[in-house]
Amino acid sequence: MLEKLMPKSDEFFDDFDAQCARTVEGAKLLHELLSDFRDVPTRVQALKDVEHKGDEVTHTAFNRLHQQFITPFDRGQIHTLLSRIDDVLDLTNAAAARLLYYEIESTRADATELSRLLVLSTQKVQEVVAALRLIKKPEQILAGCMEIKRLETQADEVLRAGMGRLFKSGVDTLTIIKWKEIYDLIETATDKCQGVANVIEGVVLEHS
Repeated sequence: MLEKLMPKSDEFFDDFDAQCARTVEGAKLLHELLSDFRDVPTRVQALKDVEHKGDEVTHTAFNRLHQQFITPFDRGQIHTLLSRIDDVLDLTNAAAARLLYYEIESTRADATELSRLLVLSTQKVQEVVAALRLIKKPEQILAGCMEIKRLETQADEVLRAGMGRLFKSGVDTLTIIKWKEIYDLIETATDKCQGVANVIEGVVLEHS
């Protein structure tokens, strides 16, 4: 079992947990903004601050990866896992920033729904990543990974339907272009959550 092979140090798992906590926080901030569209500059800045804190965690973790001889599992898998979790928060921040830069004046239901699915995805990522610390129930972890993939599929469906509604809404072309980019950024963040799940599946299947 994987737990028998792991070093006593929990530092990498602490890094994973810190990364995931920031990512969930960022997703929630985006969803709250799209659900209650006011005080946009302040709330976008709050998410940007969270993203910077997430970058600090990632930087520390990468340094640890280069310096520490013994790692809990394959270095390449650790690097990919750290990168993909970081990508989720980066994309979340990018979506929020577009709301400000593009001077978006009101929200859209499909964007709000995409952000809701992103929150659920990041929470499930947080759950399965935390379970890596001691893999005693690999079936439960793999089930969590399947749920992340289901949420990604659902987000993809919302994106397609939302784009259809956007083109039929009668808004001007520039507004369509702006919202398409925002939709894509949020949906891509859920794609990265699936990428996290894929890495975790590999770790579990190799060591359980």
